[in-house]
Amino acid sequence: MEWHFAPFHTLSSFTQQFSYADYTMRILWNILWEEEAATAVEYAVLLAMILLTIIGTIGMVGGETHGMWGNITSGLEDVGFIK
Repeated sequence: MEWHFAPFHTLSSFTQQFSYADYTMRILWNILWEEEAATAVEYAVLLAMILLTIIGTIGMVGGETHGMWGNITSGLEDVGFIK
């Protein structure tokens, strides 16, 4: 099933019949049920999971190294290297 988008000059008559939410839902429905789009959705979910893992890891490592950098800074202040 293919969706053909209306030309720009008929877009105003289209929006009079359907709201933008209807239009968006039709596009999303079309994306989710196409076989090629299913592959794209799977890749998007995989990418989201990888990004969440990376962000979580950076957050954990950042929290652990924050104390290390704080100790270095206070040590340098103690010896008068930085003010």
